[in-house]
Amino acid sequence: MKKTIYYWSPFIDKVATIKAVYNSVYSINKFSPKIFNAKIIDTFGEWNNDDYFNQNEKSFLTLTKYRFLNSFSSVGYFKSRLKYILIFFLCFLPLRNFIKKVNPNFLIVHLVTSLPLFLNLIFKFETKIILRISGKPKLNYIRLVFWKIALKKIYKITFPTLETLKYFKSLNITDNNKFELLYDPIINVREIKKKKNELIEEETIINSEFYLAIGRLTKQKNFPFLIECFKDIIVKNKNIKLIIIGDGEDKLKLEKLIFKYNLSSNIYLIGYKENIFKYLKKSKAFVLSSLWEDPGFVLVEAIFSNTLVLSSNCPSGPKEILANERGFLFKNNDKQDFIDKFYLMRNLTDTEKFKKKINAKNYSKNFSMLNHHKKIMKILD
Repeated sequence: MKKTIYYWSPFIDKVATIKAVYNSVYSINKFSPKIFNAKIIDTFGEWNNDDYFNQNEKSFLTLTKYRFLNSFSSVGYFKSRLKYILIFFLCFLPLRNFIKKVNPNFLIVHLVTSLPLFLNLIFKFETKIILRISGKPKLNYIRLVFWKIALKKIYKITFPTLETLKYFKSLNITDNNKFELLYDPIINVREIKKKKNELIEEETIINSEFYLAIGRLTKQKNFPFLIECFKDIIVKNKNIKLIIIGDGEDKLKLEKLIFKYNLSSNIYLIGYKENIFKYLKKSKAFVLSSLWEDPGFVLVEAIFSNTLVLSSNCPSGPKEILANERGFLFKNNDKQDFIDKFYLMRNLTDTEKFKKKINAKNYSKNFSMLNHHKKIMKILD
């Protein structure tokens, strides 16, 4: 009889985690269909609203009928926190009843982790709970106490980077034997090969020397800093362009900054793009200015796409990914160091570029779905 695995990852905005969850489910069902049956719990219809996923696949289970949550705004700190609170209370009984009735072998929790952790703490489930940590957790006193108690009943805790795993060990809040390094299943070779050969439609980009940044227009991505850096670079190199892919609450702020510096002919905000690979293929390099990442999905996709990378040395992923001549790192939020590393990268010989790209692409295979599957099978065994 097949073992059942369910993923709990309700999301209120498009974040990289949802792709990792979907790819993890896909890898299990593809490579171990006779042993496991993996599904995603579709909490309030959020997964049905994402065009990226193939809804014809039987990889989803509907938990509630609270579709109104899809139209409930999550823009801004307070609205997003309110929505998380609503998810917690509205899904409390449905999730408890589901676990008791279905009794899955494993429940892997990614987002809104407080609910399954709390349920597992107060009820006696046979289901083994696996907690996924993404990013450095902000532990106030209440959360620290809660985790110390709740994690005693957790089966395993997985981490996307070694840096985050080591940090969690230093907290000394639970048994370190529960910790597992598990790279995210970011690379879908078939998808990338197909998408990278599509044509770029924007005439202002075609045949230009452009550098690419990708991500939500939020504080984390630190795009104002990036615009400030390129302002100084463009003064000396009028033909250089910066293309920023993504949407978010900081869009108006960034547009005003571009207008202030009179850079509308050099820096473009082109919105969210489902296919980033055609842009990565044509760009001179991918630049990451983030204040934190873990590990940085688009960073991995960039190096697999044979694109040079210049990244901040922020916690927790870039330093691991770009170490050993796989790319360039600049000091986080250091404008002069960014500019120095930019020109160092721009002036590489073709042989030097090729070496870095090969080193990086070889490392990116750690994030393939097959490698992820091999590791998660050991954890589930």
